[in-house]
Amino acid sequence: MVIHIGEKMITAISGVSGKMGRMLIQTINDNNIIKLGAAFDKNPNIIGKDAGSLIGIQTNIIVTENLNELSKVDCLIDFSRPDNTIKSLEFCIKNNTNLVVGTTGFNEYELSQIKSASNHIAIFLSPNMSIGVNVTLKLLEIAAKMLKNDYDVEINEAHHNQKVDSPSGTAIKMGEVIANSWGQKLSDIAIWSRYGNIGPRKNGTIGFSTIRGGDIVGDHTVYFCGTGERIEISHKSNSRKSYAEGAIKAALFLENKSKGLYDMNDIIEYNR
Repeated sequence: MVIHIGEKMITAISGVSGKMGRMLIQTINDNNIIKLGAAFDKNPNIIGKDAGSLIGIQTNIIVTENLNELSKVDCLIDFSRPDNTIKSLEFCIKNNTNLVVGTTGFNEYELSQIKSASNHIAIFLSPNMSIGVNVTLKLLEIAAKMLKNDYDVEINEAHHNQKVDSPSGTAIKMGEVIANSWGQKLSDIAIWSRYGNIGPRKNGTIGFSTIRGGDIVGDHTVYFCGTGERIEISHKSNSRKSYAEGAIKAALFLENKSKGLYDMNDIIEYNR
């Protein structure tokens, strides 16, 4: 979808039929800072319809799958699927359109394509757009540095039954923050699954567990388990509104950027 920010900035969002897309339409409709200008999606059931019909309002913005509409915008906000995001990169570079990426589940090659594209346009990449989640990441960094790997670390995440990637991008980011604090690469110390006679837990590893069910928006808990005690650091989302508001802040953050790769740390540091 395309958003007019004031009279100067126009932002687009890909994936309006998804829950995040609908929340963005609602959030935009409820504030006076930005204005909806266009909507992108691949779902044939909504193409040609008013984007507002997804949430019971009228916007006079028709859903399209034509990414050439990016020629009219300054920034694309993408909450879709990795293949759609990568396809959008080409159009963003061609039209000098900045990009906010809230999509998760990228492989290493896809991430390298995003990083390469940031040499041409400004890209804001975050597995979670919530300010609260990113403050939680800061708390995890402090805890990991203080506790070192003397405490066993387990990361549990829960999401709705329609989420397709596992573990969540946020859970992986939490693991990366902790591993980096220990001077390690997450890929070297992560335990992604356990089944059967696996033997005792190896010191210095990070375990992951996943729940998928119902309409859970997103819960994340990190356990630092010591002898006779444990520390739990949690973040629980009750709605997607915080993600939508964070994505809009990201679009505004990129307004005067010509290129580069940014994340929520940049916004947190900017607002300090």
